[in-house]
Amino acid sequence: QVQLVEFGGGLVQPGGSLRLSCAASGFTFSSYDMSWYRQAPGKERELVARIIKYTRSTNYADSVKGRFTISRDNAKNTVYLQMNSLKFEDTAVYYCNARKMMTEYWGQGIQVTVSS
Repeated sequence: QVQLVEFGGGLVQPGGSLRLSCAASGFTFSSYDMSWYRQAPGKERELVARIIKYTRSTNYADSVKGRFTISRDNAKNTVYLQMNSLKFEDTAVYYCNARKMMTEYWGQGIQVTVSS
């Protein structure tokens, strides 16, 4: 059974940091590109960051470049999103995504709220 379970969300003040984790099981984690998406209220889901399976090259949404870092640990079947210098507009539900060709899996999402 495929599972993607996100951890680490919560409430943080502007300028603060959070680290999201996504634990994967039920598929060959190392052969999938891993991504974080987010969806704010009233907005469409958007790609935040992606890390490619073999090269580990990364790409980021312009809005998070220089503040967020995606990484993966294939030994632990886990992908991370380190979020620094958080802003009000980073408030959203964050989703973990695994993709390999036409196969795609999603986590259930985790809330991140940036508020003073």
